[in-house]
Amino acid sequence: MICQRSQRSPALPSTNPPPWTPSRHSAAPVLAALLVAACGGGDVDTAGPTERAQGAASCANRNNNNIDKLLECVTLAGVREHQAALQTIANDNGGTRAAGTPGYDASLAYVQQRMAAAGYQVSLNAFDFVFVPPVLLRQLTPVAATYESGAFTGTGLGSVSGVVTAVDLQLGIGNTSSSGCEAADFTGFPAGTIALVQRGACSFAIKALNAAAAGASAVILFNQGDAATAARQDLIVGTLGGPNVVAIPVVGASYANGVSLAQPGSTAAVRIDPPRNVTQYNVIAESRDGDPNNVVMAGGHLDSVQRGPGINDNGSGSAVLLEVAEQMAKVKPRNKLRFAWWGGEESGLVGSTAYVAGLGEAERAKIALYLNFDMVGSPNHVFFIYDGDNSDGVGAGAGPQGSAAIEKTFENYYSERGIPFKGTDFSGRSDYGPFIAIGIPSGGLFTGAEGIKTAEEAATWGGTAGAQYDPCYHLACDTFANNNDYALDVNADAVAYATLKYAMTTEDVNEQKGKGNFRKLVVPFPAPPAQ
Repeated sequence: MICQRSQRSPALPSTNPPPWTPSRHSAAPVLAALLVAACGGGDVDTAGPTERAQGAASCANRNNNNIDKLLECVTLAGVREHQAALQTIANDNGGTRAAGTPGYDASLAYVQQRMAAAGYQVSLNAFDFVFVPPVLLRQLTPVAATYESGAFTGTGLGSVSGVVTAVDLQLGIGNTSSSGCEAADFTGFPAGTIALVQRGACSFAIKALNAAAAGASAVILFNQGDAATAARQDLIVGTLGGPNVVAIPVVGASYANGVSLAQPGSTAAVRIDPPRNVTQYNVIAESRDGDPNNVVMAGGHLDSVQRGPGINDNGSGSAVLLEVAEQMAKVKPRNKLRFAWWGGEESGLVGSTAYVAGLGEAERAKIALYLNFDMVGSPNHVFFIYDGDNSDGVGAGAGPQGSAAIEKTFENYYSERGIPFKGTDFSGRSDYGPFIAIGIPSGGLFTGAEGIKTAEEAATWGGTAGAQYDPCYHLACDTFANNNDYALDVNADAVAYATLKYAMTTEDVNEQKGKGNFRKLVVPFPAPPAQ
């Protein structure tokens, strides 16, 4: 397996528990178990104890100042160690690492601790953040279950529990539900109960307004279920058409959960808490050496969505950056090297936008380039490179001058490995967005999110045509298991290659000469898995 490439065993937490360590149990057994499970039983690495210790000591003590040495020490096991730690953090914090939650705070502390221990100059970059607490939808009787939900735009706020009253429901495939569309649907409705309303025939706003007029304390609006497609079965959360449309909570539910709530004797609890303004932080780790007037940045977002732990999105990019930074800790770069882990990306690039906005003109001018790594181990992957020169001719166009050279750097890496690659547009969906908006050359890697893999892509990279690149994108199943080891291993080395190159020379981007020859790769690399 790919995991056999590792020449060092995963480091375990120190005997002095860091801030992220779970309070109920040691993280060490969890990390070890997750790594073993991911790599197939005991095949994390095949070296004996002495050989393993020598390999780990060599990487920890030497200066990985050329690409051959660096790629020997940047390992899949090292990346997975960090992902396992992030999974442990999520497990101990309600299954999420979203900005504004304790899971994000613990993730932040983990990165801060690891980078400080590696010798970087670490700072926390504060930004204002509007935290929207997760919605609660819990059935109390006749079954006890908590359901995935969300608040409709224009909803009221509050916490309600009580009897669920079904409103003119029509269940089953082929139904033509108009539940809640007419005031007459609420004839005899018991005021103060929770209205269970089904999608179909009229707007969400009409259904919610009719329920509020009938005296409902809250509305649960579930998908119609008239067809077997995901669009008619999955969780539905939409808009009532504007702010403050109704004064009562209006939450969404899937068709299956709505059917469960429709049972006789059903009671439920619904809660929508108000948004609140909080301070959140980005982690910035900077090399102690290097030209402060020619700064090379490499970053990715640390936060997950509220629905899951985010171990591919973006625990993959975060973990790769940690591994590369740790293995470069003893390198004396020609240019100042600045690693960044952004917060609030899932809420609209909040952390990176605030960081860039807070830079003065002089500080902006010192940033030679920005490299972004967001989702680099997707299970049904394609090796995408951000299209710096717009050679694909689609979407937003070319990046700032110098972005084409960054794209070429990654193309060279893949080409010399014999790995096919494909361009992807600068769509503005990740943290490179604020950088390219002010003209900073940018680039990076991506292995796909909710997009669908084509037959041509499956023929090139394997995997499943007609399926998402990441089937767990923004879902609770984006766990440690939601990963492609081969893609993650390839991209960890690609990140190391580009980061070390630009730490030493940015001549191809801004004509600032440095040192080093980064064209020829000689470190052996495993062949891709058999299709």
